[in-house]
Amino acid sequence: MSEHVATVEWLRGDQPFSDNNYSRAHDWTFDGGAVVRGSSAPTSVAVPMSDPAAVDPEEAFVAALSSCHMLFFLAFAAKAGFVVDRYRDAAIGVLGKDERGKISMTVVTLRPVVDFVGTGPDMAAMADLHHRAHEACYIANSVRTEVRVEAG
Repeated sequence: MSEHVATVEWLRGDQPFSDNNYSRAHDWTFDGGAVVRGSSAPTSVAVPMSDPAAVDPEEAFVAALSSCHMLFFLAFAAKAGFVVDRYRDAAIGVLGKDERGKISMTVVTLRPVVDFVGTGPDMAAMADLHHRAHEACYIANSVRTEVRVEAG
């Protein structure tokens, strides 16, 4: 087993707080040293209290699922002897009410498009690579959200 550390830090500074008009912008610092600006989504908290240029938790959730799937796909493709030249996924997450009536990420659709050098896998092998990547993905295995893969 392994641990993965992310530090989330928000500072009030000199802004008011009890009137609910405070910035939701904050920093995510990861164990490797990367710092990413985070904020609530502008659809949840209006600008200027949200920072539309920052990553919101919903986007990060979708990106984590997409990235995890991609990393396993690349590993399985390499092991099968395929050379991936480019992998691009314009993943989409849908926020809605789940079966409990709670707002949650109900569906995440991964839409990977993969370019290969030389001969790539046939349709059946491509489907198998995506299936295996989905089955192996730690993040997909950790969530209640339906994760769909619509490979292009």
